[in-house]
Amino acid sequence: MKTTIDILREAGAVRRRAATLTAEEKNRALTAMADALLGGTKRILEANCGDVERAKGQIPEVMIDRLSLSESRIAAMAEGVRAIAALEDPVGRVLDCVARPNGLKVERVSVPFGTVAIVYESRPNVTSDAAALCLKSGNVCVLRGGKEAFASSLAIVEVMRSALRACGLPEQLVNVVEDTSRHSAEELMTARGLVDLLIPRGGAGLIRACVENATVPCIETGTGICHIYVDESADPEKALDIVENAKTSRPSVCNAAEVCLVHRAIADTFLPRLKERLVDARKAAGKIPVELRLDSRAASIIEGTPAGERDFDTEFLDYILAVAVVDDVNAAAEHISRHSTGHSEAIVAENAQTAERFLSFVDSAAVYVNASTRFTDGGEFGLGCELGISTQKLHARGPMGLRGLTSYRYEIHGNGQIR
Repeated sequence: MKTTIDILREAGAVRRRAATLTAEEKNRALTAMADALLGGTKRILEANCGDVERAKGQIPEVMIDRLSLSESRIAAMAEGVRAIAALEDPVGRVLDCVARPNGLKVERVSVPFGTVAIVYESRPNVTSDAAALCLKSGNVCVLRGGKEAFASSLAIVEVMRSALRACGLPEQLVNVVEDTSRHSAEELMTARGLVDLLIPRGGAGLIRACVENATVPCIETGTGICHIYVDESADPEKALDIVENAKTSRPSVCNAAEVCLVHRAIADTFLPRLKERLVDARKAAGKIPVELRLDSRAASIIEGTPAGERDFDTEFLDYILAVAVVDDVNAAAEHISRHSTGHSEAIVAENAQTAERFLSFVDSAAVYVNASTRFTDGGEFGLGCELGISTQKLHARGPMGLRGLTSYRYEIHGNGQIR
């Protein structure tokens, strides 16, 4: 087994090749990688089946969904790679140009980072997303997935590497760390000179460990304590549809809603309908009901579980929704400022002024009016796929697509000027 440092050195050896690939070379390789994913579907599913079987009983059932692949999910992965190929090359863009009085032309030009390390957990689709995004942005990627998804990730990397070789490119453009212990993650966090950018993607513990311990540049991708505020002007049916989708379509992902705030003027009528939709109707249909964790005002209106001290600060990633009654949009925004992780928040309102006030007050990476938080995704935003949702404000914010994987430098053109 290669050590993590050996893999980083191999990646570093092809950094210049990655940075100088033409757009045509990148797109040809990405198309071949997408074809390889489809052609390798059987192999990938066999590896994934083994991962899923080993994970049963070891991780929560709701997390098995994140780990599981299917023919349709692999097809979606391939389509995501093709979508990246169709996007504009992010490298070499002139971001600014200033002509100085002395004749110097100063250009700010986008450039790759170099070696990008991604540490993630049990989502094997991240493997293909990361590889494709890094290749298109002129970076070399080093992927360190979780042990639960290792066989799946390895199979995905192997089929994508076969495509790179077929295109005459070095397979070391895409690398996978074979050691899934905590030690390998710590090595990536501290590999100064070998890692130019570290991106963690996973739960709060993983992200906190990377942010607190990394000595290399690190992007804080967010856990998602996402809120939906239902205003007194909301269309009730629209609000119910949005809350149900945001909570139940895929509760284990970071853009799922964890908190619902309801204006006091409609709480008496809306909350019983919310309980009917998320609890009673789902039980009757044989679906998993949502556990409603209620603040004291909500608990005086409907039955549910009394909210605990930490329930409004928890990313449940499960069929659990914290519910509170608030006085108005100002109180909703104040609640969000205290409890949000800065990922995604939504307001359901027909009053345009109230919606604008919410947009002005709420400081998160994505803020919605009358739409589900589940759209916070690179593909849905037209970015292809993404490496994560950045909840910090420096360098990149929101879905990290191609442009988030580039830095810039200044290129100065002169004609003999001296100072």
